Amino acid sequence: MSERAVCTTCPHACKLAEGELGRCRSRMGHGGSVVALGYGRITSIALDPIEKKPLARFMPGTTVLSLGSYGCNMDCPFCQNASIAQVGEHDVRWRTVTPTEVVDQAKSLRSHRCAGIAYTYNEPLVNWEFLRDTAKLAHEANFVNVLVSNGMATARVLDEVAPLIDAANIDLKCFTDEGYRSLGGNLTAAKRTIERLAFEPGCHLEITTLVVPGLSDDEASIDAMARWIASLNPAIPYHLTRFFPQNRMLNTEPTSIPLLHRLAEVAHVHLDDVMLGNV
Repeated sequence: MSERAVCTTCPHACKLAEGELGRCRSRMGHGGSVVALGYGRITSIALDPIEKKPLARFMPGTTVLSLGSYGCNMDCPFCQNASIAQVGEHDVRWRTVTPTEVVDQAKSLRSHRCAGIAYTYNEPLVNWEFLRDTAKLAHEANFVNVLVSNGMATARVLDEVAPLIDAANIDLKCFTDEGYRSLGGNLTAAKRTIERLAFEPGCHLEITTLVVPGLSDDEASIDAMARWIASLNPAIPYHLTRFFPQNRMLNTEPTSIPLLHRLAEVAHVHLDDVMLGNV
């Protein structure tokens, strides 16, 4: 039996036999190593207002060319993009594009206030090589690079991509190891990514928590998250976003608006800039 290759993209460290997919469904064992099967495979592409990422305090009034592939290294039951994030190559339509083609499309949209490229929709860091290659070309063309991610990446991946990111919004799902494990994630990894981007020269950082019933909707959790974010920088913009029934949580009630306002007050004790989303 051939030796399994270890994926070094995220904390799962999947050990993959020839032709075997990682948990993200986007990386595969091949020839004794791990390849980015999803490289350049795009399922979604759109011109979005930058505020939709959400980025409230970075280049307001501009747009970004947003693109996503398939696959994710977490398995959130409330995933808002499950149709692409929780599937593999045979479950969704995709087409292959090159980094040059992406940047050329962004160039064609300059008249639409296009300021750059956003790597979003699914988890972009599972195909970090495509992000890296595209982001380098984007900078050469005077575009910014925007990352929207769950932060589940290794230090090696962050070393490759963090210097190329001009703005990021990282999802902080909850603030317990148990909670992250229930989502197929790793809190330590998410915090490490946030810390890295918070201190990365030239990178603007915002953080989002989806207020999910039973996971991240209690005052103690939000207080702990806000206190930790403030320990990095109390000026980091923090988004508390209303949950609506999605994916495997269709029978769960939306987050109540009064609760959101109460949690925002809790977070604002520690943070200067707290915003509500989906209200």
